[in-house]
Amino acid sequence: MLQIHQLQYKAKQRWLLQNIDLDIKSGELIAIVGPNGAGKSTLLSSIANELNYEAASYQFKNEAISSYCKKKLPQHRAKFSQHQSSEIQLKIDEIVLMGRYPYFTNEPEKSDWEIVNLWMQKTQTNHLTDRDYEHLSGGEKQRLHIARIFAQLENDIEQKLVLLDEPLNNLDVSHQFKTLHLIKEFTNKNNAALVVLHDLNIAAQFADRLLLMNNGKIEIFDKPENVLTQERIANVYQYPCTLTKHPITEQPIILFG
Repeated sequence: MLQIHQLQYKAKQRWLLQNIDLDIKSGELIAIVGPNGAGKSTLLSSIANELNYEAASYQFKNEAISSYCKKKLPQHRAKFSQHQSSEIQLKIDEIVLMGRYPYFTNEPEKSDWEIVNLWMQKTQTNHLTDRDYEHLSGGEKQRLHIARIFAQLENDIEQKLVLLDEPLNNLDVSHQFKTLHLIKEFTNKNNAALVVLHDLNIAAQFADRLLLMNNGKIEIFDKPENVLTQERIANVYQYPCTLTKHPITEQPIILFG
């Protein structure tokens, strides 16, 4: 579904990404993990074509990414950024409606509002419609923008891609897991998701594969049980850890300290 070969990105004479090779399949939830400054968000921004990266090739659904119409691409791919504006002069449901902009020119149709309502229900934000955006909590704003991103990809197109940069920020434990289940529900429909996460244990529980980054390079890209070894994690994060197994799923669990 997504194949990238030899992607690199330089800023101020410093390579922030080097020799990135990716092959993402439909139906996969990929968690991008690694220490601060490893290049996780930069990689996601490059995949979203927000940066002037270099790449030997970038194929999306067997076509060069450059061949996609810029007006149609948002119906195939969407990105959630970790930094959202703190001041948006729109009604709450109109913020989610922004995700439907690629589908209408002047006025939204009834189906657009139905999709807005659907995703506000799924993210449990439909009760916020009478509130001012600036008065929402960080977690409420986070869920609202997650609703916007998934409303954008609510269509009949096959093999869609969502890029999520730290979507669990500001969310309580309940909404963290509910959000991850929504992402998993999305990938179970033959779509793919690349998600930047900080919690290795949550990443191991939900991801089909982990992409561990360090110093702008891919340290390893494999199944969680092959990525999360005591020696590797202690070395990459520069902090001692202990490896054990989840008592139910038997997925690896990292204990730091």
